[in-house]
Amino acid sequence: MIKRIGFLILIVTISILFASIYGFLHNQASYSISTEYFTKFKFQQFGFVEYGLDTPRVTAGLIGVWSTWWFGLLFGLINAIIGFCQPTVKVMWKSAFGATIRTFLIVIIIGVLGIAVGYATLIKYQIEWNIPSDIINRRDFICAGTMHNFSYLGGFIGMLYGIRYQLKIRKVNALNRP
Repeated sequence: MIKRIGFLILIVTISILFASIYGFLHNQASYSISTEYFTKFKFQQFGFVEYGLDTPRVTAGLIGVWSTWWFGLLFGLINAIIGFCQPTVKVMWKSAFGATIRTFLIVIIIGVLGIAVGYATLIKYQIEWNIPSDIINRRDFICAGTMHNFSYLGGFIGMLYGIRYQLKIRKVNALNRP
């Protein structure tokens, strides 16, 4: 039982760490796409206007961590609880860690897809988002925002896939038991 509880804590910790790293790197990429998305929107949204412009890359990264760590906690708990129901600690690790990796790969893929959708389609339409009036490069602003929205969508889809993945492993192990 101690190993199982340790496993639960480890999976939650790894999930928070992965989500935080993803958030930091994601915001570095989206900052490269549109600095205005941060300097004229995200810094205000998160209350970082006063010092955000002094260290914009670091501030963008911190906003990324702040925006994603909670998803790691949520997914990590769900993932660990499902893994907790696996028959052995070895299967628990394979199941939960495998689901974690798959979830974050899905998030990355769908986030990149968001950039493509932003550039390929959304900029062609007169989207009535709540975009600050002083934006100079509207196209890049929309693409960065689309990347953010798609990443949240990817997190949800990835979490559902991770749950399905673990339940499938549980089912296979149940069928293979003597």
